[in-house]
Amino acid sequence: MLTIRALLDDPGLGLRLLVEGRPNALDDNVVWVHNTELPDPSPYLRERELVLTNGVWLPGADASSFVAHVFRAGAAGIVFGLRNQTPETPRAMIAACRLMDVPLLEISAKVPFTAVTRAAARHYAEARQASLLDMVRRGDELAKALTEGAGASGVLEVLRRDHDLPLSVVDRTGRLLAAAGPELSTEQLRVVAERLNGHPPPLEIDLGATVASVFLVGAVGEVDAALLCLRPSGELTRAERDALDQAARFLSLEVAKQQAVHAIELRFASELLDMILSGQHRAAEVPGRLRAFGVNPDGPLAVYALSFAGDSEPTLPGLAEAVAEFFLARNTPAAVAGATSDVVAVLPSRHCEDDLRELAEKLVNTIEFRFANRRTVVGIGGTAENSATLKQPLVRSRDACHVLRNRNGRLRVATFAELGTHRLLLGLHDEETLKDFADVVLAPLRRHDEHRDGELLRTVRAFLDNGGQWTATAEALFIHVNTLRNRMLKVTELTGRDVARTEDRVDLFLALEAGKYYG
Repeated sequence: MLTIRALLDDPGLGLRLLVEGRPNALDDNVVWVHNTELPDPSPYLRERELVLTNGVWLPGADASSFVAHVFRAGAAGIVFGLRNQTPETPRAMIAACRLMDVPLLEISAKVPFTAVTRAAARHYAEARQASLLDMVRRGDELAKALTEGAGASGVLEVLRRDHDLPLSVVDRTGRLLAAAGPELSTEQLRVVAERLNGHPPPLEIDLGATVASVFLVGAVGEVDAALLCLRPSGELTRAERDALDQAARFLSLEVAKQQAVHAIELRFASELLDMILSGQHRAAEVPGRLRAFGVNPDGPLAVYALSFAGDSEPTLPGLAEAVAEFFLARNTPAAVAGATSDVVAVLPSRHCEDDLRELAEKLVNTIEFRFANRRTVVGIGGTAENSATLKQPLVRSRDACHVLRNRNGRLRVATFAELGTHRLLLGLHDEETLKDFADVVLAPLRRHDEHRDGELLRTVRAFLDNGGQWTATAEALFIHVNTLRNRMLKVTELTGRDVARTEDRVDLFLALEAGKYYG
């Protein structure tokens, strides 16, 4: 940083201090030097520039007016250059500077103003070089911290060696990744998550007790986390901001790595669901996969299915991680898998049904606090004796979650048996019976679609999903209503079921739903 004191300390300039000016004026930043002989240089002055003048303007203006113009422009101070015509600094100039607390320096007639300019340029070059060297050194230390596995905490440790700042790294789900200094409260983390998910993302976040400066961390082109400095940005120096910006870029590498690890873990867990739903085909793989998550496959197991209710998206990025963290905080091993419409958790069932319900209620409260303004529901699928009988509880938990998600009510947690839905009836039948029923109703449509590259099955699903509304179904399928009517006539011809009749619609709907119970 260039200051008046730095120029005074330069022996090659021989500057003499005549007026010190306001407190700390000699140590404030000087942005550059400005040579002028205008009686009023204020239109051309930048704030914090140091004015160099020989007083050529003196015959046409008085010193107090000149100083007043410089003062109003916010200049850093004045350097008066002596010459043959003015062998000493005018007393009026000194008096005016004292009156307005403007620093005043005197330079000998033997030293040209270009010497001051060269000194300022040299100072900025040295400061820039030092800054670049610091950046390179810090970059090496940050890279070393990440390659040695120190993670986000290692990044903050490197920062704290240079700058004593209170820091935190928080992802967009409100998860604290690292902290150096006072840790954020649960409520503050929730506020950070809300703001990071807003558009545009903030540069500062009001956390109540303090205002935090935000340095965004993006791993895949989006805001995935933030490096927070628990001070307003206006209180940070340029060097501190540069260091924080650099650290945020390195943190993006760490966040990207963590996201890749989470993605692998979620895929690993999602494959578990496929194994369970495949029945006997992959039953032998299920115990090993459960053990990988610390879940004993030989003991009783419970299944939860969780999602957001109402018109909101059923899941959001970070939801599966939040569910996994809930069980981890309670020392409960769980295999947590995220899907498009829900998040499933398979965990040891060491409790009775009331205890499972109480745990589910706590899970809902935790998720709703983490994801504000989202109504959360959990379906409980019952208990399996061991991993070999997990399929039915899994299907039931997801069905219960689906029903809760689409019902308008205050019920947030329910077992499959409590909901009084057609899924309960389907769940009472064995797989072979359900498969036979579905084949009787839908086999003609499958054969037609396979041989003629048709879309009758997809059309029936869309028709039922849209409540039997012709226009809405046609729009969903991007076809004309007449095309839709022709397809449904073909469905009637092949299956003997007329979608205009309620009982035939029920047959088609139940046949489609039955497929969930036999994979």
